[in-house]
Amino acid sequence: MTLESLIIFLLIGAVAGWLAGLIVKGYGFGFIGNIVVGILGAFVAGFLFPVIHVSVGAGIVGAILHATIGAVILLFVVGVLKRA
Repeated sequence: MTLESLIIFLLIGAVAGWLAGLIVKGYGFGFIGNIVVGILGAFVAGFLFPVIHVSVGAGIVGAILHATIGAVILLFVVGVLKRA
């Protein structure tokens, strides 16, 4: 992995985590927290989307959308488990 791809990977994770924080809780989690939530969300979506045969597209916008949807699912599940 080159330095450029690592920076893009981290920025996509940060944007996706920030967007998910806005959608689910109404605020972000700080830069590092947003990156972690976005990357974990991308893993969640990467696991779930092929199972349900969903594709959100390609490119950076598709990657951000993919990771954001996964992060929203992740934050929703964590919120439900916290309440229980």
